[in-house]
Amino acid sequence: MTSVFGSVSISLAAGFSILSIFLLLLYIRKGDYRLFLSGRRMAIVVSFLVIIATFILVNELISGNFNIDYVAHHTSHETPTIYKFSALWAGQSGSLLFWLFILSIFSLIAIYQNRNRYHKMMPWILVVIQMVQLFFLILTTFITNPFEPTKADFEVINGLGLNPLLQNLTMAIHPPILYLGFVGFTIPFAFAFASLMTNESGSLWIRSIRRWSLVAWLALSCGIILGGWWAYQELGWGGYWAWDPVENASFMPWLTGTALLHSIIIQEKKNMLRLWNMILIMLTFILTIFGTFLTRSGVMSSVHSFTQSPLGPFFLSFVIILLFICAFLIIKNLSNLKSDKRIESLTSRESGFLFNNVIFVTLCFAVFWGTIFPVITEAVQGTKITVGAPFFNQVTIPIGLFLLFLTGVGPLLAWRKTSTQNFKNNFTLPVILSLSSSLVFLLFGLRGYVVISLMLSVFVIASISMEFNRGIKSRVRRFNEPILSAFLTLIKKNRSRYGGYFVHLGIVLMFIGFTGQAFNLKKEIGLSINEQNHLGDINLKLVKLWSEERSNHFSWIAELLVTEDDGNIITSLRPEKRIYFHLDPNPDRRQPHSELDIYSTLKRDIYSVFSSIDTNNNIAFFQIMINPLVRFVWYGGYILVFGTFIALWPSNRRKLLL
Repeated sequence: MTSVFGSVSISLAAGFSILSIFLLLLYIRKGDYRLFLSGRRMAIVVSFLVIIATFILVNELISGNFNIDYVAHHTSHETPTIYKFSALWAGQSGSLLFWLFILSIFSLIAIYQNRNRYHKMMPWILVVIQMVQLFFLILTTFITNPFEPTKADFEVINGLGLNPLLQNLTMAIHPPILYLGFVGFTIPFAFAFASLMTNESGSLWIRSIRRWSLVAWLALSCGIILGGWWAYQELGWGGYWAWDPVENASFMPWLTGTALLHSIIIQEKKNMLRLWNMILIMLTFILTIFGTFLTRSGVMSSVHSFTQSPLGPFFLSFVIILLFICAFLIIKNLSNLKSDKRIESLTSRESGFLFNNVIFVTLCFAVFWGTIFPVITEAVQGTKITVGAPFFNQVTIPIGLFLLFLTGVGPLLAWRKTSTQNFKNNFTLPVILSLSSSLVFLLFGLRGYVVISLMLSVFVIASISMEFNRGIKSRVRRFNEPILSAFLTLIKKNRSRYGGYFVHLGIVLMFIGFTGQAFNLKKEIGLSINEQNHLGDINLKLVKLWSEERSNHFSWIAELLVTEDDGNIITSLRPEKRIYFHLDPNPDRRQPHSELDIYSTLKRDIYSVFSSIDTNNNIAFFQIMINPLVRFVWYGGYILVFGTFIALWPSNRRKLLL
């Protein structure tokens, strides 16, 4: 019976959403403030109804109400409670409701924050938010209702359970954080749309969305990093990024969102790039919807995506409608979006930001083309031509290296124009250090893009260090502060700038980690007890093999002794081969899964996967990999998040409330 209330809640939310849009549009036409208040209250009601429906579904998942089809397909009695909760976003209809839940929270925050501000823009902002909510409410009400009853002529006493790949703590938090980023860009898009509808295309809407955009970008960054961590820890192929279509779906709005955050600075400081910023925010939002289309339509084959579903045409139609509306509004407002000021010099910081943005968008287009190319070829020729990692690596590595170079150049340029003397003073030391480091790398036998990547990393670290050093010296000289105090005060006084430098430093460390992939080693081996094999400079010996029966799976566990060539013990690894639903009489229900084990240091990861076991001959088969510098990727991610928090942290309580 409770599930009926959930279904009624989302149906009522759809109705109130339509009513809210009608009242707000009527207010825009008539000007009666009572209509706006009523429309805003209706929007609040919509959000609360969605939140109620979400809590109801969570309750049904945890309590195991298998009379609901979604619950029966994604949980079971054996599923641990935490994964019953994460089942909310594990399936099609639940994930759409969860999307609505996040958007409802954001909607309530936006309404509360701006209850006494932006009186001209707020009606349009609420109309846009309600339109997006209505689209998802229609899907969850009529197309894929999460409260739909189980279609069976018998009582369902147990569910199918959650996919073993999703029974991972990282996967329990990766999707919601990624959704925070995806859904978060709805609010900046609503502000941008409202600014076009009200001819408020100056810096007002930019100031309004800067913090929203940064929060959404941070969430999207964390979601992508956690997704890579999950893939590395759970999928067993030894990597963290495979250019999978759904990975690309999150990467594309991240690229345009990153470009937006850079160009916002130019508009705030110089009132330039107004048209460019409008295009970027609209493109970023549309790419989040397009990414949702890729994930939920089944049009792309991916370990992350759902199966074929009727949602594809609806999402694609929504994307096309958004494109036409946004293009129409931008063309209509071209005269208002033009900036009076122009970039004065190619050697200015403004020029550096613009080059940076162009490269980000170019990279986004390259990823977009590689992602949709199989779909286009299948539609045109009837044969799907797959575009794999080699294509993406060949195209994106040069672009990525150029972006890395611009990351180091930007801080060294001055606003408006960099004089010849400043150019020499700022660039001499970073260039000398990077060229010297390249000679060292060449002497160690490194070649190709590996040398270029490491050399540019040195260049960026040197340029960022010079900026910190210059600021600290200035404070020590002017205020006679201790070095540590000067460092902390420097960051506190300009959190946006120096937080950004920390973000850049994090990205550099990630590039170093990416470069380590050039030295990966991999080997498949079969071992019996006390037998050993080797890979690179390590030896692996199978010292023990046993089985355990646990609450929701059966597991074979191997103990591998890892030693150096001289016999020194490095570590012991314990990968597992699990069988979920092993007691089910139907063999098709039994789900095998490899639970890998990793020994990680700053220098390298030793990565072990228990592939299979020959129980007749008592031989276990493993995939062993040596992956250098992977920790730099995760450390870089930590620093990126730390830097973003610095940039976000308000200078006083009043700003926090804003």
